[in-house]
Amino acid sequence: MNRILLGIFDEHKLTQEGISSLLRGIEEVEIALMANTKSQLLECLKLTPPHLLIINLHEPNAPILNLITQITLQHPRVKILIVSVLNSEEVILKTIKAGAKGFLSKDTDKNELIEAIYSLRSGYDYFSKSITHLLLNKYIHKLKADENADGINTLSSREIEIMKLWGNSMTNKEIADKLFLSVRTVETHKNHIMQKLNLKTSVDLIKFGIKNNIIEI
Repeated sequence: MNRILLGIFDEHKLTQEGISSLLRGIEEVEIALMANTKSQLLECLKLTPPHLLIINLHEPNAPILNLITQITLQHPRVKILIVSVLNSEEVILKTIKAGAKGFLSKDTDKNELIEAIYSLRSGYDYFSKSITHLLLNKYIHKLKADENADGINTLSSREIEIMKLWGNSMTNKEIADKLFLSVRTVETHKNHIMQKLNLKTSVDLIKFGIKNNIIEI
């Protein structure tokens, strides 16, 4: 692989030097630019656009997110790698939306930094292990939410009505009297609801109803 030209942007020169020192001795990596102001960075990018640009993110405010977007539009070949002590889902997704191709969290070590550099240079996105775990959990939760939505669609209007009444602490007898049904019919409806939603206990059913705005609390 040819030499990887790397840029480092941080308002603190000490941090720039720290990242730079971590990468000294790696033959394929060359620090092509270091900047600590937005104007300096944009000017350097015009003169010597690197393959990768490391941005040390202190706060995901509008100016820095706009800067990421601006660089992505003006220099599409420059891959942006975010390094940040802030690793909330909101921060990560904002930087990805702005155009960043990688995100390293505060627990990143030298080996993972190098792995991220090579991955981005090869055309792949890269997220540190803790970030990947966080995003995976979000994806799993979304899948579960979608499954719940599908479950609601399998319920009849009568079943939803019974779930609402039951969630309001009404007994089977009270529900039967209110809906002019037999107690046995109400019990059958409740069993069908549990089967359709693949729920095991009454508590699970209550949780499902609350989560999906069927049961009000």
